[in-house]
Amino acid sequence: MKIARRLVLTAAAATAVVAGTIVSATVGQAATPQPPLRLGVTVPDALKVPDGNKLTGVFSAAGVQTYTCTNSAWTLLEPAATLWAKKDPAKRSVALHSRGPVWVSTVDGSAVNGSAIANSPKTGAIPELLVKATATRGTGTFADVSYVQRLATSGGVAPTTACTGTSTDQVSVQYTATYAFYKPAK
Repeated sequence: MKIARRLVLTAAAATAVVAGTIVSATVGQAATPQPPLRLGVTVPDALKVPDGNKLTGVFSAAGVQTYTCTNSAWTLLEPAATLWAKKDPAKRSVALHSRGPVWVSTVDGSAVNGSAIANSPKTGAIPELLVKATATRGTGTFADVSYVQRLATSGGVAPTTACTGTSTDQVSVQYTATYAFYKPAK
């Protein structure tokens, strides 16, 4: 049996990923396997993750895309979003997403930085993306992540009107997305 790569503890419950299967247990009770992770959204062909990688985490996200005025046009400055487990109705934060791009676990401090390598435009929303990891840190949720997909985007689009101010002018536009994290299959 492989050692759990991710372990989240609260006062009442524990969740771990063991050999690719999510296992949950209430403290003091036997662990119950849960179904394998499912993405639950359509992935454009341009954003498919290369063979040899497996899905290890799917998170919903809500936040803002912040734009700054550059040469009389709005350009992306940075994202800022909170991620939670896709099926968590309480939307408890498990990670933060910010400029880099970088995702940092609020549970274990692990992190992944990346660089977008492909995108798929989406009408009325920021593009969906395929991001290749450029660095990881820690031994938790984001350790060894190889790819990240930004999918099911809604909102976040830069204003279409010209800006007339200086580069200190900023506007933040709310967005939501699903982020999927992959690690090399072993």
